[in-house]
Amino acid sequence: MRTPTSTYRLQITADFDLFAAASRLPYLRDLGADWVYLSPLLAAEPGSQHGYDVVAHDHIDESRGGAEGLAALSAAARELGMGVLVDIVPNHVGVATPAADAWWWDLLQHGQDSEHASAFDIDWTVGDGKIQIPVVGDGDEDAIVVADGEVRYHDQRFPLAPGTTTHDEQHYRLVNWHEADDNLNYRRFFAVNTLAAVRVEDPAVFEETHREIRRWFDEGLVDGLRVDHPDGLRDPQGYLDDLADLTGGAYVLVEKILEPGEALPASWATSGTTGYDALAHVDRVLTDPAGEAPLDALETRLRGDAVDWPAMIHATKREVADGILHSEVKRIVRDLRRHLPLVPAHRAEDAVGELLACFPVYRSYLPEGRHHLDEAFALARSHRPDLDETFDVLLPWLSDPDLAAAKRFQQTSGMVMAKGVEDCAFYRWSRLTSLNEVGGDPSVFALDVDGFHAAMVDRQASWPAAMTTLSTHDTKRGEDVRARITALAELPEEWATALDRLLELVPLPDPGFGSLLWQAIVGAWPASPHPDYRSRLHAYAEKAMREAGDRTTWTEPDDDYEAAVHAAVDAAFDSPAVATVLAGLVELLAWPGWSNALAAKLVSITMPGVPDVYQGSELWEQSLVDPDNRRPVDFDLRASALARASSGRLTDSVDDDGLAKLLVTHRALALRRDRPELFTTYAGIAATGPAADHVLAFDRGGAVTVATRLPVGLAERGGWGSTTLALPEGVWTDVITGRTVSDRLDDILATHPVALLVREDA
Repeated sequence: MRTPTSTYRLQITADFDLFAAASRLPYLRDLGADWVYLSPLLAAEPGSQHGYDVVAHDHIDESRGGAEGLAALSAAARELGMGVLVDIVPNHVGVATPAADAWWWDLLQHGQDSEHASAFDIDWTVGDGKIQIPVVGDGDEDAIVVADGEVRYHDQRFPLAPGTTTHDEQHYRLVNWHEADDNLNYRRFFAVNTLAAVRVEDPAVFEETHREIRRWFDEGLVDGLRVDHPDGLRDPQGYLDDLADLTGGAYVLVEKILEPGEALPASWATSGTTGYDALAHVDRVLTDPAGEAPLDALETRLRGDAVDWPAMIHATKREVADGILHSEVKRIVRDLRRHLPLVPAHRAEDAVGELLACFPVYRSYLPEGRHHLDEAFALARSHRPDLDETFDVLLPWLSDPDLAAAKRFQQTSGMVMAKGVEDCAFYRWSRLTSLNEVGGDPSVFALDVDGFHAAMVDRQASWPAAMTTLSTHDTKRGEDVRARITALAELPEEWATALDRLLELVPLPDPGFGSLLWQAIVGAWPASPHPDYRSRLHAYAEKAMREAGDRTTWTEPDDDYEAAVHAAVDAAFDSPAVATVLAGLVELLAWPGWSNALAAKLVSITMPGVPDVYQGSELWEQSLVDPDNRRPVDFDLRASALARASSGRLTDSVDDDGLAKLLVTHRALALRRDRPELFTTYAGIAATGPAADHVLAFDRGGAVTVATRLPVGLAERGGWGSTTLALPEGVWTDVITGRTVSDRLDDILATHPVALLVREDA
């Protein structure tokens, strides 16, 4: 198996296709990247900007460059000695435009007699044997018409079954959109009605959905894969075994979210996760634990009561199980009915919903992870003793790894977790929002240096080729937004004072949400004006408050509440008084945020694992949640900046357009690629002296990373003083600056808040 030393993620779109990506590979190589990492390539919904809504598995999206585009990119990569990693989507397909997905169109036209019926996860026992398609608006049933040999609903088109003339005769029924919550009979990706799940556990379906992917490996075009959402699959382990057979054991990563303390199943045929667990470690080792109590107090004051995180996520997960994913709960119970005929359906649904709300991780993989299921039952019993007898009945059936209901329960628990926690609770708790990130637990505030070292020793031993990352197409806040927000943990009193003033100048109905909003604004505030910045913040505000779902929602927006939130965004640009407060905050946070950003970047690139640089993040990455973080990247600017940074023409100013970050990224990536023998082990390095707590240092087997942590406290104590680092014997050079350094931290970090050291005789 060929394994990368690093990757660089590119979002492939119609506007930045495979040919355009191929033309940028020389820059990626110059930067130091080893492999190029591509977003999904298979044919997707018309106009899709992300590619996760695949509509055909037998060819690459023509708008993204088609087969010729991949051939050109692969050839360019081979010429440069680079590998190719591609994101694939095995769990679901896009069905928003039925005519674009030949399988879905055929299914709607022929129902259970369709040659593709077995590809979809449909319960034909409900809905009178018809697929329920929730697209009809309230009171808009009259808009369903038959015209030109099709069923039409406004601009949506659906097929007619042979020999039929009316909507009522079809194998599907267009129903009110509210029906999705309770009466949908096809499995989806989370609660997205336009993404229908496919049954890749069926060997024939696996073969058909991986036909083009097989060609990539047969023809040597691709070297590795990233598997999207494996938790949605019926049997992730079996799927990965099948994938290993197809690829010849190629390098494969899984987009798996691990809760604190949870381990990836060792039996899986994968090199590890896509790095959210690593991201959580990096962010927390740079967070000041002393900020927890004062920020807790601020959050309590803003919300009128202390936030109980376990209680909050239990409530949000239960809302999801009883709401947008109740169709899935009902289907689990239908699968169970033959085993518990004496338990009323509504009682079984209540119990299953409670178990899903109490599940401590995304899912189990029975028989692996049985202890997670036992923990869920124990917690559910404590919450709902009135359901104790029902839990007794459910336990043996949901514990049976061969039972359909148990398998479906496993597929569903991750959906409930994602929608209830990441896409809801993360927007309801604003104590320190740099911690509200995919793969992290916001209640875990900080990680000390010893804890970080222990985690890295384990990572090096168990998953040395797993990915590390700081930003992805799914992160809630870009890495440098989080780095600046992280500095608030060192400045809680100043933050509280400034926030109070902002809420006084622009009152908000929910001050707690106001804290989340102002953290995003301050964290992403640009060093120089951007013409689209106001619209980007408005889009973020809308998504954040509707995802929170406690004051306004996507389906039932509260116009008055939303107007107040948008008024706050406008005030950031239009109110001189607000601008003064913001300017003060940015001035206070910019330098420590810059230090945190460089520290996070160097640590993420040099820690155990395969580092990924998300497109554009070699300069400042101040994007917010998608689709903001999928905006086009100016590669000409970056290529020019790399030439300047490499020549040493940069300053230490936070307004330097990120040249210092680019230099750190470049030198670290190049060293990992060109000197892999220096990155084969892991050992923490201790510091001695008055500022010892302000450094994170480790030896990877010849390359030593040195990174400043808690920079505000370091400045307040007057700098490093006599603090030294216990470097191994030898003469050490910082590859970032080219300087030979001593063991004194004021010498090692005299130029930048980070250093990457190599012994001269190494």
